[in-house]
Amino acid sequence: QVQLVESGGGLVQAGAALRLSCAASGSTFGSYTVGWFRQAPEKEREFVAAISWRHDTTYYADSVKGRFTISRDNAKNTVYLQLNNLKLTDTAVYYCAARFGADTRVRTNDYDYWGQGTQVTVSS
Repeated sequence: QVQLVESGGGLVQAGAALRLSCAASGSTFGSYTVGWFRQAPEKEREFVAAISWRHDTTYYADSVKGRFTISRDNAKNTVYLQLNNLKLTDTAVYYCAARFGADTRVRTNDYDYWGQGTQVTVSS
């Protein structure tokens, strides 16, 4: 069983940066793939990025590639999502999720554990 807690969200202007954190407890992160998803108002939850425990392989949605960076610190049981050059369209609740396995999956159904989310709001 894994419990996930996100933090680091906030209100920023377009072009600014934020770093989100996803802290895990209840189990070590070492054998889990962790993904970040986001959900804007009245939209479905969408994949943002994922990092595998195997070789720290990463995968990104096209909409964030080159602006967002996912990383992990297994010693701290924490995964980070660095958000740079934020756009208005990045406004959403950001969730981290974990699955036991090495594949960087993009579907919400592929993840077993979810955090409660952290709000990111980008203003003009």
